[in-house]
Amino acid sequence: MQLTGLRRTGVLLAIPGIALVLLLHWQVFFWVPTEVTMGVIQRIYYVHVPSAWVAFMAFGIVAACSAAYLWLGDERLDMAAVSAAEGGVLFTTIVLLTGPLWARTAWGTWWTWEPRLTSTLLLWFIYVGYLLLRGATDSPQRGKRFAAVLGILGILDIPLIHLSVTWFRSLHPQAVVMRPEGPQADPSMVITLLTGLAAFTLLFFAIMTYRYALERLTVERSTAFAGTPAPSVAGGGA
Repeated sequence: MQLTGLRRTGVLLAIPGIALVLLLHWQVFFWVPTEVTMGVIQRIYYVHVPSAWVAFMAFGIVAACSAAYLWLGDERLDMAAVSAAEGGVLFTTIVLLTGPLWARTAWGTWWTWEPRLTSTLLLWFIYVGYLLLRGATDSPQRGKRFAAVLGILGILDIPLIHLSVTWFRSLHPQAVVMRPEGPQADPSMVITLLTGLAAFTLLFFAIMTYRYALERLTVERSTAFAGTPAPSVAGGGA
């Protein structure tokens, strides 16, 4: 896809994403009922939880694209992986910022080293390490391959994050939506949560699309400046 097409796709994803973010704010402040136990502070839930879901999806894309890159050596897969990783780190940062705001009221402390918080922070460090590792070697191709391996291994932390509240003694509440017996929440709360998920998903893919376009432009300019052909999309694998 040409760069202009990528930019257009990014705009088409960003516009409804921003519109849904505005709708989400209206739902959070004026429509959804206040949770009985925690009160107003619970409304952070509608940003915190969708951000976590989108971050997990992003890192799933990183792992899938990294595995395919190591197998096929297609440079476009590496570009997609790094683009998804940056978006994933952004949304994980949102999770780690909104979580303490919620915890300060719910638990009386900004941070505690309970299993889900600790494993989520570990996930953030893994994918920040993924981004740093790409430029940590003299050979760009070797850095990409090392980072791809880390991107694949990092995905193993996500099941631990999800199951930590049942495997270990945890302060973090159990799931109220993703339950085998169905959501245990008011329907308006579920709708608001899904609005946040849709909004952040569209914004993530808009960010990923723009970042992918930037990565392609950077590669094309660097190869043109060096006077060498652009990397083959079928070469450069492990």
